[in-house]
Amino acid sequence: MKRAKDKFSKQSKAYKKFRPTYPSTLYEELLKWVHTKDVCWDCGTGNGQVASALSPYFSTVFATDISQKQIQNAGNRDNVIFKVERAENTNFQDSQFDLITVAQAIHWFDTAGFNNEVRRVGKNGGVLAVWGYGLLRISPVIDELIAHFYKDIIGPYWDKERKHIDAAYETIDLDFQPLAIKSDFAINVQWDLRSLNGYLNTWSSVQNYMGQNNGENPVDGFMDKLKSSWGDIEQKSINFPIFMRAFRIEK
Repeated sequence: MKRAKDKFSKQSKAYKKFRPTYPSTLYEELLKWVHTKDVCWDCGTGNGQVASALSPYFSTVFATDISQKQIQNAGNRDNVIFKVERAENTNFQDSQFDLITVAQAIHWFDTAGFNNEVRRVGKNGGVLAVWGYGLLRISPVIDELIAHFYKDIIGPYWDKERKHIDAAYETIDLDFQPLAIKSDFAINVQWDLRSLNGYLNTWSSVQNYMGQNNGENPVDGFMDKLKSSWGDIEQKSINFPIFMRAFRIEK
């Protein structure tokens, strides 16, 4: 089985503070496809934002991650149970879940192992939904600068799994019946330079860069270049395009 990678424990507090949250319309669309709403599993939960968002709709939500530090920074909900477990090998019962979700995390999993675990713990007729978001968009001038930073400055420091994000998860083989779910969602936020700086510092490639360059932070130099193009408006509209794939679990 593929070795598990914990890429976010180090910056778990920043991850909770600066990572964007998903729109309510995404959950509304997803829940239309779920037949019963008893038990849900949010896998690779990170700081628990998806588990918390789904908690009003299910009797119980289980949220798992390999990072104890990420889970320690998650919020508390009465019906959300957090556990430190690998996605591919859990202690859950067979045929337990009505819905299994993975947000911005499945590219880290061992795909074959996760397929087997979903088939084991998902209910017959249950739903598996995986989604993520692509490179942020602000304006043509700033987008070009960010693309250069993303590809040319820290590009060599991305883990190989990043290619699945760039391919909108179409390169991940999920062995279930696809659903024609709406997927053209987006995250829209108003950010100042400080928020953008904080978000960029959560990137695993930035941490990899620092680890291989004596702690030098590539974001610092990039932000200095970005300031001149940011303009006088303190906050700008930031758009993160979302991609989603959903499946019916059939046994």
